[in-house]
Amino acid sequence: TVSEDLAIVRDVFAAEGLGKIETITGAAGGVRYVAMPPPADIRATVEEICRELSDSRRILAGGFLYMSDLISSPSLMSQVGAIFAGKFHAAQPDAVVTVETRGIPIALMTAWALNVPLAIVRRVHRVTEGTVVTTNYVSGSSRRIETMSLSRRALTKGMRVLIVDDFMKAGGTARGLVDLVGEFEASVVGVGVLIATAQPREKLVRDYVSLAVLEAVDDVAKEVRVRPSDWVMEGA
Repeated sequence: TVSEDLAIVRDVFAAEGLGKIETITGAAGGVRYVAMPPPADIRATVEEICRELSDSRRILAGGFLYMSDLISSPSLMSQVGAIFAGKFHAAQPDAVVTVETRGIPIALMTAWALNVPLAIVRRVHRVTEGTVVTTNYVSGSSRRIETMSLSRRALTKGMRVLIVDDFMKAGGTARGLVDLVGEFEASVVGVGVLIATAQPREKLVRDYVSLAVLEAVDDVAKEVRVRPSDWVMEGA
């Protein structure tokens, strides 16, 4: 009877585009719900983000964009987290990793949707982290040497890790995260970012998924061009 009820729920969820119901066999098994938004919802969410970011009032000195209000929105970031969870669910990540600070809300919602732990990489070591693994990396945009560290208790050998961040320009931070995860003898199964810049085209990390692309910020003409990534518009 339970199996028949689950089959009905699975079919309804699939028909309505509400996500996926998985059955896990064995003594430690059970039933798991995986949030997988339909393409139309993904497109609507990303287009909303692009509209918000295209407001010229968000331009800051130096050509930067103000994004904190969007990243701090629980409702919006829960939708973003569900999109990343659906996109990377097949890779079966055991943990989500991000670097402080703006990437934390996105990564937390992604980890929540995947029902896996979140590990936060620090730029400055804190005594409350205990023993840490530290690595140096080269910032892809400024070419400066930066440092990041992660508690040894955060990841274990053989874990499958999903990296999530808010922004990617040249990919230096993402490359540093990939190298840091490698120090734990864990593997990176995906990299997801909210926004990636159109230039430079060649990033230090090749395989990544972005929801939106920042084409240009003109602080003189007060113009911002942000568009959804190709896969979003194609409904992939």
